Amino acid sequence: MKFSKRIRNMFGNTKKRRSSQSEIPFRLNFLMWTAGILLLILAARLFYMQVLNGATYTAEVNRSEVSTQTGSVQRGAIYDSTGKVLVGNEAHQAITYTKGEDDTSTEIYKTAKTLSKYVSVSKTKLTKRNKADYLLADTKKYKEITAKMSGTSGLSDDALYTKALKYLYSHPDDFTLTNKQKNGAMIYADMSGAYSLSTTYIKETGVTSTEIAQVGEHLSEMSGVAIGTSWTRNYPQGDAIQSLTGTVSTQKSGLPSDKVNTLLSEGYSRNDSVGQSYLESEYQATLAGSKSQTEVSSSGSGTSSITKAVEKYSGKKGDNLVLTINAKFQNEVQDIVKTVYQTGDISDSTGAYAVVMNPNTGAIYAMAGVDRDVDTGKITDDQIGSINHPITMGSVVKGATVLGAMMDGVISPTNDTLTDQPIKLAGTASKASWFNKSGSANITLDASDALEVSSNSYMMQLAMKEGGFTYSSGAGLDMPTSIFSKLRGYFNQFGLGVKTGIDLPGESTGYTGVASQAEIGKALDLSYGNYDAYTVMQIAQYASTIANGGYRMKPYVVQQIRGTKSNGSLGKVESTTQPTILGSINATAAEWKVVKQGMYQVVHGTNTYKTGGALSSISPSVAAKTGTAETFYGTAETETLSLISYAPYDDPQVVVALAIPGLGTSGASINTTMAKQIYEAYWKDVQSDSDYK
Repeated sequence: MKFSKRIRNMFGNTKKRRSSQSEIPFRLNFLMWTAGILLLILAARLFYMQVLNGATYTAEVNRSEVSTQTGSVQRGAIYDSTGKVLVGNEAHQAITYTKGEDDTSTEIYKTAKTLSKYVSVSKTKLTKRNKADYLLADTKKYKEITAKMSGTSGLSDDALYTKALKYLYSHPDDFTLTNKQKNGAMIYADMSGAYSLSTTYIKETGVTSTEIAQVGEHLSEMSGVAIGTSWTRNYPQGDAIQSLTGTVSTQKSGLPSDKVNTLLSEGYSRNDSVGQSYLESEYQATLAGSKSQTEVSSSGSGTSSITKAVEKYSGKKGDNLVLTINAKFQNEVQDIVKTVYQTGDISDSTGAYAVVMNPNTGAIYAMAGVDRDVDTGKITDDQIGSINHPITMGSVVKGATVLGAMMDGVISPTNDTLTDQPIKLAGTASKASWFNKSGSANITLDASDALEVSSNSYMMQLAMKEGGFTYSSGAGLDMPTSIFSKLRGYFNQFGLGVKTGIDLPGESTGYTGVASQAEIGKALDLSYGNYDAYTVMQIAQYASTIANGGYRMKPYVVQQIRGTKSNGSLGKVESTTQPTILGSINATAAEWKVVKQGMYQVVHGTNTYKTGGALSSISPSVAAKTGTAETFYGTAETETLSLISYAPYDDPQVVVALAIPGLGTSGASINTTMAKQIYEAYWKDVQSDSDYK
């Protein structure tokens, strides 16, 4: 039976055998077709990636694997006119950190914790949040904290972290750090706040030799940490100049908060060191130089994953500023102002300021000043106060009043005689010259004489004439308010009441009083300098305009911008400041002669009431105009003493302008004393007087 069954299977079941054999090529064909389709899909994908979008993917690969690391460079120095360093750089060994592109908080924590064993940093800026972040960066501590919290199920990582912060703040027992941990927390905060592949300082100054040695031994354990060099500003000629040159932020303090958005838009990073004020700020782009650039290739995450670093640009030290200021003379003028100032009655005074200027170019030889706190009596250096401290100057403006009246046509060089007399108008107290309060010294004056004796009455009469008002004793003052703009228009041409244009930020335009009909009497005060307020730089520009015959020169303190030689000394000249005429006054030679003659007579005249006789001993001879303004500090009567001058009077080379507000009404002449000493220092330190004697 079994045998017959085998025979039947061999010969009788042919249909089934043929069916099995036919399935083999079908399966093979199916597999081949499937493989073919997959290969077509792969080819299409490769075509899309390499041909159609090859550039995009190449850029993406380069972006993620090749980055540029920047490094700081030395800031440009600031020199005086003789080549002495006013503001230089002092090098320090420093501990730096370069944050990797993908460094995690856990990796940064480990590095900070290790570094804190070897380096001590200042913890004065350590915040509550800094401490909390440091604790939570410890994975073990984070788990402990979250385990104590309720309601954490389903929270995102950010939400869970925020909740952990709140938990720490409300549980002081879990929020206690030792001094060593606080040190680590400060280092961690600095590292976390750094930009990827940007080098920041962990400790800029005061790094000890022990710290350097210990960090050096363990660098391999601390990803991104290195020993580098930092620079701080120093002042070889004395730090008093700092109130003029300004200050520089550190990398740790970052960009100044009031300029952060502007600087970020200019390409700066938040932790860059930049000028914060005055010259350091005004010339930031020049002084900063350009950072070094290193192209780094990396794989994985962290700075330890950097596989190749190629310096593409070594960086360039900032260019240097060469000032018009003479360091020795600047320091002498500063000492003179401070010393002479303190000989006066200064109980209600707010300071003293002086400017020494070249009237023909606008170059500033010295800017000196002190600020005084009336409440405490403390005196501090304040050179920059000469451009931002408006002062009611008094009679120094009278030269502009006289020339304006001649330009307006109400007097002329040949028809300028008036009688000094008290001015009595309805509804106001009598206004008079200092020597003729009661009317017992009525004298006839021409314009030059009026400047010599500093006649208030003469100036008020000019203002009334310009306002179309005919004066008679006891009459009501009937003038249009346009008299204010007329007087100020002439003053502005000299630089009074307008910005001088000096190459320093923060310049004030001064103070302009109300110009209303109710205050029409103030127009008379304006004519002799007892209403509006000006800066000392403005009266220096005004004096220069008189000295040079009518050209308002732009003051400047930066003479040149220069590079640096390989040996560190001053390099080639990049640019030189050229004298700039901001405007000219269209007065005749005869009209200018009246004003200049009057200023000469102030010092060398024969009238008993001349006001600048104390300056007559100066050689070479000077021309000048003194000023006294009646002011108040609170309810106390005070006065401002001011002075403008130039020398030699017949070939002006230098202008000295100064003002001391808020003095007691003792009649002291510290303005002329101060000027005499400044001239003596000028001819000794800046320019020889041998050609003018």
